[in-house]
Amino acid sequence: MTPDALFWTLAEELIAEDPRVVEGTIMRGRCLRVEDEFLALVSYKGSGLVVKLPPDRVAALIAEGVGQPFGPGKKVFKAWVSIPEPDADRWRALLREGVAAATAG
Repeated sequence: MTPDALFWTLAEELIAEDPRVVEGTIMRGRCLRVEDEFLALVSYKGSGLVVKLPPDRVAALIAEGVGQPFGPGKKVFKAWVSIPEPDADRWRALLREGVAAATAG
C-alpha cells in the first residue's frame, strides 16, 4: 500500500470515530484537522506521515530514530514530526495521539 493510500485509509477510520476530525487543506494539499487545528498530512516531498504532537513527544520520536524533524521551508517546526516509514499500527497510534493532544490543549 502506498503512503497516500495508507494515510487516507487511516483517515477514514479517524473521521468515522470522531466527528471533530475532518479533511482540510494545508500548504496547497490535503490534510486532516481536528476542528480548526492541523493534525496531519502525508507525502509532503517524501515525508511520509507528518503529524502534529507535543514538542517533547516529537523530540522523543526523533531521538528514538522513528521520526525526523519537519519543516516545509527553512524553519523546522518543533511540534511536527515526519514518520517516513509506512507502518499502519504506528501511524494509527500517532494519529490518535495527535487527536488527543489537539483536544487536550
